[in-house]
Amino acid sequence: MFSTVNKPAERVDAYEKVTGRAKYGADLQFAGMLYGKVLRAKHPSARIKSINVEKARAIPGVWAVMTAQDVPCNEIGVIIQDQQVLAKERIYYIGDGVAMVAAESLDVAAKALESIEVEYEEMGGIFDPLVSKESDPIHPERASNEVVHHKLRKGNVDEGFAGSDVIIEREYETQFVEHSYIEPEAVVAVPHENGSLVTIYGSVQNVFATRDAVARCLKADLSKIRVVQNHIGGSFGGKDEVVSAMACRAALLALKTDRPVKMVNTREESIVESYKRHPYKMKYKVGATKDGKLMAMEIEAVADGGAYACQTPFVTWRSVVQATGPYEVPNVKTDTYGYYTNNVYTGAMRGYGSPQVIFANESLMDELAQELGITPLEIRLKNILKNGSVTASGQKLDRHEVSLAEVMKKAAEAIGYEEKYKEYSKPQRGDKRRGIGMAISFRGCSLGAEAVDGAGTVLSIQKDGSVYLYSGLAENGQGLKTAFCQIAAEELGIDMKHITFLEANTLISPDSGSTVASRSTLVGGNSVLNAAMRARKALSEFLAGQYNVPAEGLVFKDSNIFTPDGKKLISFAEAANKAFWAGVQLSHVGWYVAPSIHWDEEEGRGNPYFTYVYGCQIAEVEVDMGTGEVTVLNMAAAHDVGRAINPEMLKGQIYGGVMMGLGYGIMEEVETDEGYIANTNFDEYIIPTSKDMPNIIPIIVENPDPDGPFGAKSIGEPTLELGAAAIANAIAQATGRRIRSLPLNLERVLLGHPLKKGRGRK
Repeated sequence: MFSTVNKPAERVDAYEKVTGRAKYGADLQFAGMLYGKVLRAKHPSARIKSINVEKARAIPGVWAVMTAQDVPCNEIGVIIQDQQVLAKERIYYIGDGVAMVAAESLDVAAKALESIEVEYEEMGGIFDPLVSKESDPIHPERASNEVVHHKLRKGNVDEGFAGSDVIIEREYETQFVEHSYIEPEAVVAVPHENGSLVTIYGSVQNVFATRDAVARCLKADLSKIRVVQNHIGGSFGGKDEVVSAMACRAALLALKTDRPVKMVNTREESIVESYKRHPYKMKYKVGATKDGKLMAMEIEAVADGGAYACQTPFVTWRSVVQATGPYEVPNVKTDTYGYYTNNVYTGAMRGYGSPQVIFANESLMDELAQELGITPLEIRLKNILKNGSVTASGQKLDRHEVSLAEVMKKAAEAIGYEEKYKEYSKPQRGDKRRGIGMAISFRGCSLGAEAVDGAGTVLSIQKDGSVYLYSGLAENGQGLKTAFCQIAAEELGIDMKHITFLEANTLISPDSGSTVASRSTLVGGNSVLNAAMRARKALSEFLAGQYNVPAEGLVFKDSNIFTPDGKKLISFAEAANKAFWAGVQLSHVGWYVAPSIHWDEEEGRGNPYFTYVYGCQIAEVEVDMGTGEVTVLNMAAAHDVGRAINPEMLKGQIYGGVMMGLGYGIMEEVETDEGYIANTNFDEYIIPTSKDMPNIIPIIVENPDPDGPFGAKSIGEPTLELGAAAIANAIAQATGRRIRSLPLNLERVLLGHPLKKGRGRK
């Protein structure tokens, strides 16, 4: 059916990466380059009484020392502009920058920071969002500490609970989580290059968001700021607003000194300053009939937004949409809140508000099944969304295949779920006990109704038949370059080797918003397809005039162009050459805007996403009852992706997502103590390694979507969001004890609660 799409293809960036030729932010060198460093706050909540920088300025080799007084516009933020580039009067968390320097070496820069004298007046901080709810505003200009409140309403929950035979109420909690990318944040700011006021190079996830922040900070036109993405050593949502703040600081130093300035965070600096996954406190109440039919669900979820709003308004909105899980529930009342605290701020991370609520709602479904005396599989099959179902938000699912039953069946068969569930339900003896647990989800694709969802691509055919692509979305390690080249190659009927994908560049690439929400293939891929279709149409119309053949019937295949009856007309390269010399336009901008959707914030309902993906993950675990150690033995992961553009690359996404879900579930936690972070490097912040990797069974389910490029949807984020819930359910079966807070580490499994570390104030 396809020549390039739906087939394995070598990653177009693989050779550069495996040979070491790939240039990352920290690799960049420019003539006359200086090194920038930031002095960060000593307290999570304080007033700045004075800053003395004179000693720092006097050190040989120091070219600039800057404070908030030197920043044209000090407030940035992608949604709410409440984040300080440098702290001016108040400290809101320990990652706040207080001053910065540019020097000829890192050693000189470090010496300069040590000589800066800051006098603080410590203030009482707020470190619990529930306390924050009832406290005076942390940010004096705001009326309260509430960042946002989203609601969802369907039916009447009081009537639903009145008609229920069984009602249970549970509370769940999730933790701060670090992105743990291989490469810490790094940027280089170059002043007055190629007509720009300043150019930012580096490990930038969202080039346009970074450009917007720098332009705002400098009070400059967007057209004067250029941001160019280099190879990026992982992001997972983390190199967004953190890098924006770093880019602002580097730009200020570069313009002050009129020299390039490089800023690279150490791992400790990265963990202290960078935003985390939101911790959630969640209350669930669910009612069902005695045969397991859901009648009502009431949910309150409270997110710790930390010091700045960041993306809390959007993260919590996705949570409110997906909080009930992929189930038909006639009566729903859901409220999600985000509150400011003096903790490290929280923002985008892979999953984006869904892993927290999925942990809760999928744990809840197992608890309800136990209460009713039915199996976890049975209760899910009784209530899952199907074709034509109406979601909790009131959206009828009638534009795509709702494949929950299919993904559940395939995952269960692959791992032998029913047999193992029966076996592990029998009494087990000895220290080593096993369990098996499942979790399912539906996930709205792309940004949704709370944002503008469009993307663009520039595709240019050269006179030798080669092609280059400029996309407004960025390669963050997910394989975007390869998938986009496959889409273009398929439409033009040429070999991928003739396509060059160029790095995102804000002066050339169309502004396509952020590379987040697993929207790259679905939205960005459609823009690539649109650009390729325009180019193909232009070539077809030219050839139709040249050879007196119908333009619409021409077949582009195997780097040649054929007539409808299969006769070779001309090679693609020859056609491109002829068209060029005939003055035919061969460069085209492709644009795609997502189908119309809507959300009524006041009523708490609507069609939040234009399509959804469905997944099921099943975990088989072994628990050492003597130590609390959890070993994940096997994970089956079935995901409906619409159409797999590159099946092998897609499997890589599944492997990576499952491992991140495992880390989230059983080991990862940023330990905080009244705003101070205890574990600021990977010797104490524990992430899974190859030794922790279970046998992973990836299962690709394909139900092509009418709105996707060649039917493709998304995969990056859905693979992460299910693992913690599946593992939690497996541990509950193995131990007979339900643990309702993450991570499910040795302490919680063995003791039922975490030990107090008491070492947060570093």
